[in-house]
Amino acid sequence: MEQTSVHAGRNNGIDLLRGFSILLVVLHHIGLRIPLKKGVLAGFVPKGVLSGLNYNGYEAVFIFFVISGFLIAGNVLRRDGALAQVDARAFYARRFSRIVPCLLLLVAVLSALHLLGVRDYVIHREGQSLPRAIVAALGFHLNWYEGMTGYLPGNWDVLWSLSIEEVFYLGFPLVCLLVRRNAVLVPLLVLLALSLPLTRAALEGNEIWQEKAYLPGMAAIATGVLGALLVARHPEVSVRTSRLLAGLGVLAMGWVMFDGVAIWSLLRNGYMLVLTGAALCLVLASQWRSGGRPLPGFGWLRSWGRLSYEIYLTHMFVVTPLIWAYKAAGSQVAWGFLWYLPALPLCWLLGALLERYVSTPAERWLRARMLPAPAATVVAAA
Repeated sequence: MEQTSVHAGRNNGIDLLRGFSILLVVLHHIGLRIPLKKGVLAGFVPKGVLSGLNYNGYEAVFIFFVISGFLIAGNVLRRDGALAQVDARAFYARRFSRIVPCLLLLVAVLSALHLLGVRDYVIHREGQSLPRAIVAALGFHLNWYEGMTGYLPGNWDVLWSLSIEEVFYLGFPLVCLLVRRNAVLVPLLVLLALSLPLTRAALEGNEIWQEKAYLPGMAAIATGVLGALLVARHPEVSVRTSRLLAGLGVLAMGWVMFDGVAIWSLLRNGYMLVLTGAALCLVLASQWRSGGRPLPGFGWLRSWGRLSYEIYLTHMFVVTPLIWAYKAAGSQVAWGFLWYLPALPLCWLLGALLERYVSTPAERWLRARMLPAPAATVVAAA
């Protein structure tokens, strides 16, 4: 999932939450094909826990949306002092340099695999074509394209969330400059954030579009923007408040993840507000205790968070061959969990290689040419 480069240093709590989210995405895409609840682990681990690990990839993307809105708005507030003073040119330059290099490389590789006829990479649904998929991916409407024509192959499909984020950020500076007053902007953001269950319910006739439509995703991003404005207004809170938020966030997140049937029967699409509210609580808690010690033993998960964009774009290059090997070995679902063991480090490794040799060098090169010299240096990735 997309992340942003910032000058303010690391936030271990946000890295941890982002790492948890990208891990859920990877586990989801493996679990759709090798479900843990059908294996030997079900004899030792409650099936609800195994299902929670396998089937919350969609919810994890909405956690990312909240984090992304918080980080992007927070960076604008730090750099420009207020959303109404956003430097639109610099904002777009940063977004371009962060997103486009990896996106272009991914689309080029997927196009080559399609043209070579590689199984599970060929676009074959009626009404779909490679040129149209390329336009959808680079034009940030792949989510709409899938909603109208059906799912694309897995490596293309992950770009649906990027389409939502980038359309939001294309309009975000313009809205800030036009509205100019927080007294007007904040109510608009609140309305958008609270619209999440309503917009999902209104789209129930099309399952793909309901999941991938612009407004639900933008509602989650707006929740993160509101969090950034809250932190800017109240940069410090008591330790008790921070811990209370963290506790509420963990409890609500656990409810969504591990008691999905109950929360759906009770709240229907309103469960998504519980999810985004939980994500906001955790983001705020991590921000208000950002000077505290990171949780020991979770450095590996924080590293997943720092590489979340790269892992998100590339993990299906690990998952797809893994499933080929799994099927060739006889598809023994009882021991399917063993296939997770090489998959997870390989996903991390591929993301790390992309970050080291493509995304960071390209981002630095582009920023050096698109931004004034003092703002072009990338000190740390958030």
